[in-house]
This record gives sequence, structure tokens and C-alpha cells, in this order.
Amino acid sequence: MKDPRDIIIAPIISEKSIAMIEENNTYTFKVDKNANKIEIRKAIEEIFNVNVVQVNTVNMKGKTRRLGYNMGKRPDWKKAMVKLAEGNRIEIFEGL
Repeated sequence: MKDPRDIIIAPIISEKSIAMIEENNTYTFKVDKNANKIEIRKAIEEIFNVNVVQVNTVNMKGKTRRLGYNMGKRPDWKKAMVKLAEGNRIEIFEGL
């Protein structure tokens, strides 16, 4: 198995993700493109010592950007929404 810190790249902090935390106890992360739901679940449980109830993933397409005459494209990436069991919290999001 891969190292859990290679699977979970960064938390996603936006208005929508904060609302999901407050309403559904669902946290959003940017994850490795090749990671599956089982690997994401195990990585979250190992890193944060919480119980994961459900994992949803979305493959996000990179946006096309223009820099002068040249056209470029940002990389594609994967987003995971992780729902935790009742009573579990992740501390890095608590100060928001």
C-alpha cells in the first residue's frame, strides 16, 4: 500500500466545503488521481484517527488557460468527499 500522506494531498477549504462540514460532517480533500475509495478511506483513518462512513470521489478536469499567444491547460485532479462517523472531528478544520 502507498504511504497515506502520498494519497491525501491537501484539504480543500471553500465556503461549500465548510458548509458540508457543519451540515453533514463531510470533509473535502484533494487526493492522488490514481487512488481508489478504499485507499482514501484507509489513509484518512490512519492519518486522523477517525471512523469513515462514506467516501465519494470526483475527477476534476483542469481548466484551459491562456498566457499571451500560447494556450495551456492546468492538470486534472481528483477530489474526495469523506463523511465521518457521528462524533468524529478533524482538528485542522476546527479553527475555520
